[in-house]
Amino acid sequence: MKVVSSLKSAKTRHKDCKIVRRRGRVYVICKSNPKFKARQG
Repeated sequence: MKVVSSLKSAKTRHKDCKIVRRRGRVYVICKSNPKFKARQG
């Protein structure tokens, strides 16, 4: 999982990527290709 300051580039990497908010943090999750996971902040 990458930790990035901005998720704009992370969410456009793959068509299956979704943005999810959990416990005050913003995550990018990707079911079909988990190497695209990311977290903001």
